[in-house]
Amino acid sequence: MTPSELYKKVPRKPLLAAVAAAALGIGGLSIAAVTSNASEQAAPAAPPAIPVKVAVVEEQTTSSWESFSGRLEAVERVEIRSRVSGAVKSIHFREGAFVRQGDLLVTIDPAPYAAEVARAKAQVQAAEARLTLARSDNDRAERLLAEHAISQAEAESRTNGLRGAEADVAAARAVLQSANLNLSYTQVRAPVSGRVGRVEITQGNLVASGAGSPLLTTLVSVSPIYASFDANEEVINRTLKDLNGTAFERIPVKLELDDGNAPLDGHLQLIDNQFDAQSGTVRARAVFSNADGRLIPGQFVRVKLGEATAKPLILISELAVGTDQSKRFVYVVGKGNAVEYREVHLGGTVEGQKVVIDGLKPGERVVMSGLQALRPGAVVAPQIVALKPVIDATPKPNA
Repeated sequence: MTPSELYKKVPRKPLLAAVAAAALGIGGLSIAAVTSNASEQAAPAAPPAIPVKVAVVEEQTTSSWESFSGRLEAVERVEIRSRVSGAVKSIHFREGAFVRQGDLLVTIDPAPYAAEVARAKAQVQAAEARLTLARSDNDRAERLLAEHAISQAEAESRTNGLRGAEADVAAARAVLQSANLNLSYTQVRAPVSGRVGRVEITQGNLVASGAGSPLLTTLVSVSPIYASFDANEEVINRTLKDLNGTAFERIPVKLELDDGNAPLDGHLQLIDNQFDAQSGTVRARAVFSNADGRLIPGQFVRVKLGEATAKPLILISELAVGTDQSKRFVYVVGKGNAVEYREVHLGGTVEGQKVVIDGLKPGERVVMSGLQALRPGAVVAPQIVALKPVIDATPKPNA
């Protein structure tokens, strides 16, 4: 049988079905292979570690500082008023100038008071003359009484006359002293050293005497100067515990101005005897030297309250601290360089570093940069940096 004859005998439909099946099989294998390769290519790769700066938490033996807003107050503030009435004769000070205790500020017309002094002196002289006569009469009476030339009653009368004359002299001298005082009051002098204010009464005006008299000027002492501030209950309780009954001078206080100069050193001078029920604070006061007079009463300042004794404190940079609503937190680098969200309780500051009251231990690593890009569990590539250089690189206020 020839091949052509054989071909004619084979049924055509089964042959076509076999060819189609083979084609489908090959196509299925191809599709499966392509799908498998696509799945392998779409598998997510592990995210790369996030590069961050990391610092090691330190513990130092030092004192922490709490910051408060305060206001400067003069230790002595005097309202200068005249103690005698009269016309203002002259003004002897320059407004806003420094004066020393005893410097002449204002002169009230002294003429009426000089006349009173002269009259009082005359009264003293007259009283002294009567005293001389009474003393002579009394001596004579004593001799005559010894000779029984006068009665006892007459002798006693002359003795009483002597005592009355002595009292008249004392009264006249008191009047003279009062007149001299009034004359001295016509020269209004600085009761304390400090800076005078503006002139309130000009030359030629009449002034009365006493507490209700017109104000001539004001005078405030310059050095030392007070800085008053309101501290919360936690800080005050810690401070009182730290003092343990000793003097306030042991508590250091720093005063910061906006002029860029170094803080001024002072000490605590007062903690008031009761809390303000509404604010939960108590008024405290520190004292500072102000020899150059650059601190002015009424000026707002920043007051930093320290501690009497140094203590072991855990310190971190503020760069490591994030804010989550009312919470403060840090990211701690743990095993496998994965970060852990850690809530912390912060206290005062020490040279730009925050005191950690609770939440961290010495030696733990905290993230110093890129906190916004991190999430708990994220893997980081830590770059260890020294804590102090990072702090020094922090922008200073008003720089």
